[in-house]
Amino acid sequence: MTVELEKLLTRCRPQLSRVLFRYRIPAQDAEDLLQETFLILVAKWDTIRAPEAWLAGTLRNRCIIYWRGQRTRLYDLMDHAMLEVLAHAEPPPQEHAELRCDLGEAMARLSPRHRSLLRLRFEYGCTSREAGDRLGYEASSVRKTTQRCLTRLTRDLGEEMRPEVPAERSA
Repeated sequence: MTVELEKLLTRCRPQLSRVLFRYRIPAQDAEDLLQETFLILVAKWDTIRAPEAWLAGTLRNRCIIYWRGQRTRLYDLMDHAMLEVLAHAEPPPQEHAELRCDLGEAMARLSPRHRSLLRLRFEYGCTSREAGDRLGYEASSVRKTTQRCLTRLTRDLGEEMRPEVPAERSA
């Protein structure tokens, strides 16, 4: 099996490199994905009929799972930050007031339904399903809609908090 595996890896190397390149996987993470794929291959070796196709397909799936995880991690971080702001975390009173004011201004630019969704999710602690039931959203679309709202809020807050750079005077 070791010799077969080495030959298979030699034949599949260009194809696997193309998959990693196509999904724009960073080099440090590409190695981990390849190792995971190879471990699964070894564990299922006796049940795999077309190892080359299986390897490419499994690596593609691992890449998709990788990017979903990255997106989820980003939104979970944002969810955590939003929860802290809405849950009245205890920064200095002036900073807290400024943050709430900035957040209120950014939320005011959202549609009423999106504001309601964020309030239900983060201020009142409703689950995605509960918020969807109350607002008439499908349960499956609540998370995606919430992510879009948070993305917009993050962008808006980033623009508001960016320091103004004075324009250079022309001589």
